[in-house]
Amino acid sequence: MPRNNMIDLAEIQKTLLEQLGKKRNVFSLPKLTKIVINYRVKEGRESKEALDVATEEIQVITGQKPKLCKSKKAVASFKLRAGEPLALKVSLRGQRMYDFAEKLFNLVLPRLRDFKGMPEKSFDQNGSYNMTIQDQSYFSEINLDKINKIRPIQITFNISASSKDEAKMLLSALGFPFEKK
Repeated sequence: MPRNNMIDLAEIQKTLLEQLGKKRNVFSLPKLTKIVINYRVKEGRESKEALDVATEEIQVITGQKPKLCKSKKAVASFKLRAGEPLALKVSLRGQRMYDFAEKLFNLVLPRLRDFKGMPEKSFDQNGSYNMTIQDQSYFSEINLDKINKIRPIQITFNISASSKDEAKMLLSALGFPFEKK
């Protein structure tokens, strides 16, 4: 039974059925399949300590241990060797995904400086939405005394939808703040 501040999926399905038409099957409605969070750590190659601090930060934000992504091959122009750490990645599914989405929509995004809503042009051809938050300190779980460097967080909402419009309807029903035209 959902709590009163939680995202109610049954209510969202009813809303989508009304918007898309009653003849739609419930299983063909757009769904949020996962949220992928990428946390780039440039100085992780030189400093194991920076990598540990970044791992702790992203773990506090998401509630899940991140996966370390390493370079697959060497690129001399970037001074990059194969096997060096590049970023941290977390894939959220299920209840953690909805908890993170609710926290992002209601607490983090309104705290952004000069926030007027998120742009609608950030959908890709599959209906997934990509966004970047330039500062990890907008998340209230981060201890500001322990931050050694400001890092951007890249967030991708993977949505099973047949079009960008359906994906936008789902995010709007979830409470995503799009910018007003």
